[in-house]
Amino acid sequence: MYPIYTSVIIPCYNEQQVIEESYLRLTKVMQANFQRYELIFINDGSKDNTLPILSGLAKKDANLKILSFSRNFGHQPAVSAGLAQCSGELAIIIDADLQDPPELIPAMVALQIKEACNVVYAVRQSRQGETVFKKITAKLFYRTINYLSEVPLPLDTGDFRLIDRKVIDAFNRLPERNKYIRGLITWVGFKQVPISYERSERFAGETKYSLGKMLRFARTSLLYFSNKPLRIASSLGVVAVLIGLILTLWVFYVKIFKPNELVHGWSSILIIVIFFGGVQMLTIGILGEYLSSIFNEIKGRPEFIIDDVVNLTPDSSTKLDKLESPTALVSPKAIPSSLLSNS
Repeated sequence: MYPIYTSVIIPCYNEQQVIEESYLRLTKVMQANFQRYELIFINDGSKDNTLPILSGLAKKDANLKILSFSRNFGHQPAVSAGLAQCSGELAIIIDADLQDPPELIPAMVALQIKEACNVVYAVRQSRQGETVFKKITAKLFYRTINYLSEVPLPLDTGDFRLIDRKVIDAFNRLPERNKYIRGLITWVGFKQVPISYERSERFAGETKYSLGKMLRFARTSLLYFSNKPLRIASSLGVVAVLIGLILTLWVFYVKIFKPNELVHGWSSILIIVIFFGGVQMLTIGILGEYLSSIFNEIKGRPEFIIDDVVNLTPDSSTKLDKLESPTALVSPKAIPSSLLSNS
C-alpha cells in the first residue's frame, strides 16, 4: 500500500444516479492501495439529491469531505475549490460520472513514483458512448487550443490527472478567476508524463455539458489562456490592408494601360467592403471578448462561494483561511464551530 497521503477531487453537478457508485468504486480503490486518503466531493449547486446522498455517506465515512457551493459556478471553479482545500501530497482530479476509471489511480501513482514526475495526465485512446459530433468537435478543440497556446498542450486529455504538492501549491497561487485548469497545470511546468486509457461511457444519467456550456468553455479556454487570437486579428488586419493595396494598384494599372478592359460596376466595391467589414467586425469581436475578460477580473467577484462543508477537522482551518481569498468566499455557516471558537 502507498503511504502517500492522497486527495481525490470529484466535482459533481446533478449526479444522483451515479454519485453513490462513484463513491463506492473510489473507496474500494483507495482502501486497497492507500494508507491515508481523502475524497473531496464538490457539490456544484446540484438541484437533485446529490448532496443528501453525499451527506448520508459522509456520516459513515470521515474520509469523505464535501464542499457545497451556494449555486452552480461550473466545473472549473469546483476543481479549483478542491485543489485549494486538499491536504494530500498528491491530488487526483476525476469526474463523478465514471467515464474516467477510478481503477487507473494506482497505476498513475506507480508511474509518478517510477518517473519521479510531478504530473501524470491521462490520454484518451477512445471515447465510448459519445456522438460523432462530440468526438469531432473535441478533436478540433484540442488541436485548436494547442495551436493557439503559448506552451504545447497534450492532445486528447481532460482534467483527469495526478498532480503533486509542488504543482498544487503553484496552481493555488495563480490569481486569475476564470481558469482553464488543464492548460494552467501544463503552463506551470515541472515534469509531466502521460498514461493512456480507454474512456468509458457514463455509468448512468446524461452529460451535464450542454452545447452551450461546451462553447462557453471553449471560449474561456481560448481567450483566457492565450493571446494568439489578438495576434491573429492583427495579422488579418495586415492581410486586409495588403489586399486593399494590391487591388488599388491593379485598378490604377488597368485604368492607365488597359482602359477598355476596366469593368464599371459595383461588384468589386461590394466585395472589398464586405471583406474589410468582416475583418473589422472579427477584430472588434475579439477585442471585445478580451475587454470582457478584463472587466470580469477587475470586478473582483469570487470564483465561487462555499455554502457548507462536511467532515472538516480543526486541521482544515488554514485551508478555510486560504479559501477566504479574493478568488473565493466562504459562508459563515460553512465554518465549523470548533474552528470559530479557536479563532
